[in-house]
Amino acid sequence: MMGKLYNAIFSAGIALVLACLMIGVKLDTDGTTLKVHGASPEQWSWIIGGIALVFLSQLFADQIDAAFGKIPKPNLSNLIPEGDKMVRLKPWLLAGVFVCMVIWPFLVSRGSVDLATLALIYIMLGLGLNIVVGLAGLLDLGYVAFYAVGAYTYALLSQYFGLSFWVCLPISAGMAALFGFLLGFPVLRLRGDYLAIVTLGFGEIIRILLNNWTAVTGGPNGISGIDKPSLFGLEFSRRPSEGGTTFHEFFGIDYSSTYKVIFLYLIAVVLVAFVIYVINRLMRMPIGRAWEALREDEIACRSLGLNRTAIKLSAFTIGASTAGFAGSFFAARQGFISPESFTFIESAIILAIVVLGGMGSQIGIILAAIVMTILPELAREFSEYRMLLFGLTMVLMMRWRPQGLVPMKRPVLELK
Repeated sequence: MMGKLYNAIFSAGIALVLACLMIGVKLDTDGTTLKVHGASPEQWSWIIGGIALVFLSQLFADQIDAAFGKIPKPNLSNLIPEGDKMVRLKPWLLAGVFVCMVIWPFLVSRGSVDLATLALIYIMLGLGLNIVVGLAGLLDLGYVAFYAVGAYTYALLSQYFGLSFWVCLPISAGMAALFGFLLGFPVLRLRGDYLAIVTLGFGEIIRILLNNWTAVTGGPNGISGIDKPSLFGLEFSRRPSEGGTTFHEFFGIDYSSTYKVIFLYLIAVVLVAFVIYVINRLMRMPIGRAWEALREDEIACRSLGLNRTAIKLSAFTIGASTAGFAGSFFAARQGFISPESFTFIESAIILAIVVLGGMGSQIGIILAAIVMTILPELAREFSEYRMLLFGLTMVLMMRWRPQGLVPMKRPVLELK
């Protein structure tokens, strides 16, 4: 009991320090008197309540776990068809979801479509990082670097060579894959924390390079005026460029900026569907099985004769190419990029999507990306405490559901 009490006191102390740093509590001296500034009485009530909650949750952790264990879990096995019936229904279900996603933007507001497009970008990033972290078991804290490479590849090719989005899309994916391949070599013999530190450093190197290479990347000013995607040469701007044709003039309709937003959303839907299809195919191929073998036990993987070098390089390369797709689309959607768009916090959010959704689970990552994108928009009035709520959510998930929202299903063999 004394050990739990000490643990609860220590956790409450850490919570107090972090709360004071987050809210901005300052200690000032007035002569010989020490005064506390920076927190209102209402904020102090929230701080004390949070500290009490942390203290009690640590002190009665076993009782809380037992109480949660008694809550009956819903049995969804009867609702989800299995076996041959599921095999027959799966293509129709996927086709129905795709059709609903295509029809949906024509029935809702422009803001909802724009937010859904952002969610689709994070779904692509989460699926790409899931290859590295969820399937291959390689902790990558610098994944945002490949995202930046894809975005700047399209921006620079569009600005200096006038290449279109559709031409630059595979080039951006290939360039990001090349950087992922180059990163794979220095980390071949690294695992765990050491791998995380090297990938974190790689992400910061890319960001600093983009920030200081002013002659090419524009430095802190970034790159603006990036061309938007076109539909078979039809532009979605109000006025056409020299020698071009606009979408609304070609079809003889009034101009509306909503057409561009819906078109970008549909592109994102197609890209996400393509990424999911490719990853599903890879997971059923020997390379996918090799990723999972490396994640479970690297020594056993080597003892089976699998090439550890090829497995790691393939995971980094394919995962980075997905980030290149997302980065190229992000640059086209925004029309402006700068190094501030690719900070470490982006890598942390993408990693949180993979962990919260369930490592290796595509459905879980899709759900987690939607939640991580929509909830901050719904809680804008709590923007000052957004990161605090984000950390609290992570702690609760790791405490009571460490396997994620939708854990990856693995084949199990039981002997009776």
